[in-house]
Amino acid sequence: MPERLTEMLVDTWTPLIILWITVLPSICMAPMNQSQVLPSGSSTGLKRLPEEQRVLNRSKRGWVWNQMFVLEEFSGPEPILVGRLHTDLDPGSSKIKYILSGDGAGTIFVINDKTGDIHAMKRLDREEKAEYTLTAQAVDRDTNQPLEPPSEFIIKVQDINDNAPEFVDGPYHATVPEMSVVGTFVTKVTATDADDPVYGNSAKLVYSILEGQPYFSIEPHTAIIKTALPNMDREAKEEYFVVIQAKDMGGHMGGLSGTTTVTITLTDVNDNPPKFAQSLYHFSVMEDVPLGEPIGRVRANDLDIGDNAKSSYDVIEGDGMDIFEITTDAQTQDGVLRVRKPLDFETKKSYTLKVEAANTHIDPRFLSGGPFKDTATVKIVVEDADEPPVFSSPAYLLEVHENAAINSVIGQVTAHDPDVSSSPIRFSIDRHTDLERQFNINAEDGKITLATPLDRETNTWHNITIVATETRNHSQVSRVPVAIKVLDVNDNAPEFASEHEAFLCENGKPGQVIQIVSAVDKDDPKSGHYFLYSLLPEMVNNPNFTIKKNEDNTLSILAKHSGFSRQKQEVYLLPIVISDSGNPPMSSTSTLTIRVCGCSSDGIVQSCNVEAYVLPIGLSMGALIAILACIILLLVIVVLFVTLRRHKNEPLIIKDDEDVRENIIRYDDEGGGEEDTEAFDIATLQNPDGINGFLPRKDIKPDLQFMPRQGLAPVPNGVDVDEFINVRLHEADNDPTAPPYDSIQIYGYEGRGSAAGSLSSLESSTSDSDQNFDYLSEWGPRFKRLGELYSVGESDKET
Repeated sequence: MPERLTEMLVDTWTPLIILWITVLPSICMAPMNQSQVLPSGSSTGLKRLPEEQRVLNRSKRGWVWNQMFVLEEFSGPEPILVGRLHTDLDPGSSKIKYILSGDGAGTIFVINDKTGDIHAMKRLDREEKAEYTLTAQAVDRDTNQPLEPPSEFIIKVQDINDNAPEFVDGPYHATVPEMSVVGTFVTKVTATDADDPVYGNSAKLVYSILEGQPYFSIEPHTAIIKTALPNMDREAKEEYFVVIQAKDMGGHMGGLSGTTTVTITLTDVNDNPPKFAQSLYHFSVMEDVPLGEPIGRVRANDLDIGDNAKSSYDVIEGDGMDIFEITTDAQTQDGVLRVRKPLDFETKKSYTLKVEAANTHIDPRFLSGGPFKDTATVKIVVEDADEPPVFSSPAYLLEVHENAAINSVIGQVTAHDPDVSSSPIRFSIDRHTDLERQFNINAEDGKITLATPLDRETNTWHNITIVATETRNHSQVSRVPVAIKVLDVNDNAPEFASEHEAFLCENGKPGQVIQIVSAVDKDDPKSGHYFLYSLLPEMVNNPNFTIKKNEDNTLSILAKHSGFSRQKQEVYLLPIVISDSGNPPMSSTSTLTIRVCGCSSDGIVQSCNVEAYVLPIGLSMGALIAILACIILLLVIVVLFVTLRRHKNEPLIIKDDEDVRENIIRYDDEGGGEEDTEAFDIATLQNPDGINGFLPRKDIKPDLQFMPRQGLAPVPNGVDVDEFINVRLHEADNDPTAPPYDSIQIYGYEGRGSAAGSLSSLESSTSDSDQNFDYLSEWGPRFKRLGELYSVGESDKET
């Protein structure tokens, strides 16, 4: 405590002592400021030279100026004397007046116009303004005439240590790798001092550490922070708080100081190996677990962070290295165990593995610390599961001849239950794969039989699916594909590949090839097709044609002679027998049509009919076609003309004696009953468009124009409907301006001569009293309410 008190007293009184030492010479030297105004031709001295010597020297100005100085931050009861201006022209009779102008003249600096004394009226701060430029002049007090030209001089503000160092960029944050050697660079700090760096030691800084030792050190003059303790471990302590001090006056007693903080964080390096939390892990897994499914996790902890903590896992030993695999979870850094191959409880019930975790990023500087890896043992127990049946083969291929007998066995599939209980198996066919039900299977032994005949030429392959189901657990089902290939037998006779029609030229030569034909066979013998061609026995000695087998399994038809004539025989039919080489051989007879044609000299067919012998001389087929076309065109014109004439003679207005019943339109509308007197208005029978004026025809323009007839006013309901309709019908028939569709109008009026009477409700009011509605109650409950309503009406009328 005494030491701290002493330091506080020194820090308090030292600036005052320095200020006094600095100011005292200025006060003591104040009279000497008179020497700043020196006689002409002299650099030093306090008196004027004798007049004789002045005559011998060259005449110069009477002003010689030096710099004046004033201490900053000086404050006292009276203004501080900065200096005194004096000229040797002043005889001391107070006739000279001193004038001061420039920076701060009259405000900061004031001059006594008689004595020339300059005083600082205010407290000055060098950090705000370091110097002031002023102009001094001596004038005659009475005339204000200048006695000397004006001259400039400078008043400099002398610095005192009044500003403490500051860390402008603080507080600081820095990092350094853990386990660094002593002297490793951490960071550099910088402090600034507003005092004058040239004058004295006010701005000379020295750095030191107040907090943070013994871990870090700082260079006193460069402010570089370094590590001071080796092998600092981040896992033990990650962050350090360091206090740095900057002190001026070269660090001596009495200097001002400033502090800042530096937060230093140790960054991680890979100096720790992974370590399993336990040396033995136990897992159990069902034997039917899907491949690739995770069955367990192991983890090796690493005290490092980031990439330095990443590890990779691997199975290095054990009896299940090919059954299991371990991968790394990138998010959690766990080792995930997965199944690579199917498990079988009945074959092997447990596995033992040795897994290893190793760092992926190794720092060579720490290899001497030991291997950056760790191992652990994993025991896996396989548990029994109810498994579906297993077929003896993943797929089956069966072959059957297309002439196989019904119910014959074409193959067999087998399956067994891999579980210890060994449940019996039942077989079936998935009928979605055998829609035509061509096959059956024995549910007990899996033998597949034929249900319907097969035809290789229709379908060579049949693909079905066999289902095996455990009898004890019907949910355990397995399926296997079965491909059935239908083998060929010689059951199809060969025939012509296409319907051939040969053309024989009348000018053909004997032995000329008329046509080359080929045959096809739907069967598919292993050795390929070989056809035999022959004529029917009764056609062997055919006088007109013969046949010749070619090497490419085709047949050539040849003419035996020449001189064929269309007029004599236009078409020849040649039956040909085609046999295959199967066992037994199959044959068929196809007939070739040979047509005699007229050909050019080079053998090109031109005509194959007898038209040249039928047409008159000089009239070709083209001319005949043109004549027929003209006749047909004339007939069409005549028909159109007759049709148009008939259409033109038809009357536009339908006659009275025509039957127009087909134009009657029926509506399923129900009337409003006996009390509905507004349901029928005779005025609606009028044409609303014809009332207001002329109605033009919409089909043809009338030959004569008639004046539009005046519209008739609506007819009261009391007028006879029959008479009204007849009048309207007569007007419509005789009015050429009326549209054709208004030629007839149909109304729901039976007429006076109708045996049924009127169907309208207009006259029903006259016969209500004659009706009895009691029969409505006999029609059932649906008409009961209707009968009650009408019964009530009858009773009301009687009342």
